[in-house]
Amino acid sequence: MKFVIKQDILLENLNHTARAISPRNLIPILTGIKFDLREEGLYLSASDTDISIRCLIPKDKIIEVKQLGSIVIGGKYIVEIIKKLPNMDITIEVMDGYKMIVSTINTEFNLNGINPNEFPNLDLEETKEPIILNTSVFKKIISQTFFATSQNESRPLLTGINFRIENNLMEVIATDSYRLAKKSIFIDKNLDNNINIVIPGKNLLELSKILDDDDESLELHIFENKILFKYKEIVFLSRLLSGTYPATSSIIPTDFSVSVECSCNGLYEMIDRASLLTSDRDKNTIKLVLKSKELIISSNSPEIGKVEEKMAVNSEDEISISFSSKYMLDCVKSFETNTITLYMIDYNKPIIIKSNEDDSLIQLVLPIKTY
Repeated sequence: MKFVIKQDILLENLNHTARAISPRNLIPILTGIKFDLREEGLYLSASDTDISIRCLIPKDKIIEVKQLGSIVIGGKYIVEIIKKLPNMDITIEVMDGYKMIVSTINTEFNLNGINPNEFPNLDLEETKEPIILNTSVFKKIISQTFFATSQNESRPLLTGINFRIENNLMEVIATDSYRLAKKSIFIDKNLDNNINIVIPGKNLLELSKILDDDDESLELHIFENKILFKYKEIVFLSRLLSGTYPATSSIIPTDFSVSVECSCNGLYEMIDRASLLTSDRDKNTIKLVLKSKELIISSNSPEIGKVEEKMAVNSEDEISISFSSKYMLDCVKSFETNTITLYMIDYNKPIIIKSNEDDSLIQLVLPIKTY
């Protein structure tokens, strides 16, 4: 194998591919990136058995192809080497079996590779009728739900994001049992069969880092135990989490006795300042009091001190309720609207956050009981 390519083009695709490499993997072949130079271009592949990524650099983006071939090279080293080389033409050559030479005018690296035949066969088959989403819409879905996934591996399903599709309605839900995020969108086709799958949240986060904020199409190819995403020249394969995601429709209340509309940025800044005097030990607890058309956010820590923030609102309702500042900040931050409305029932029932400008997003935070 021998070819010449620009540093920036190779580095961009190596960075995408390397997201499938786990630093905790002890199997040598799974710490590497497979270079496979074919007539149509250079395929870069990596897999850690949880996700697999393959990027194609088309032939027209390669300066010169001298000899086809393949090799697996240590992902950590090849990415760092290409990153530190200047943005100029790079020659990559494989010789003497599994030796890779990376060179520029003034630099030469000799790297030991691995037999590409040992690399796992990536099953990247596609369905005949994929679900197609706008890339920027999909990225927004992940940013508005991922933060609500659980980081506790003792309940694996809650570390994932639940995708439910019925007819042409897609509901995307994430919860760690203390908060919940739900995003609803309509897709361009009616499905014959309902879909209910759970995709590992961390895998979707890695995918969103690869996607650009553009209007390109993202294809979703769903199988029984895996999902394949196709974007431009990138194929991203993720396993699905097994099991049935908890029913969440009954968790979200629909009847409320208290509601208050307020500035999204204003509320965020109030909670953010009040959170300065909270700590993990007391669950970052802050208090919300609504009375006499005034919204009061406060926190009180015996060791640190106390703070009180006030905002005038157009609500005659009254309530006193406590919650985690961290959880509420994540929820408020997910909205891209000027105003949001908090819906409440009493001090021990869930708080619902919605926007009158965008009813596709619902956030839920459980209150914290204070004694």
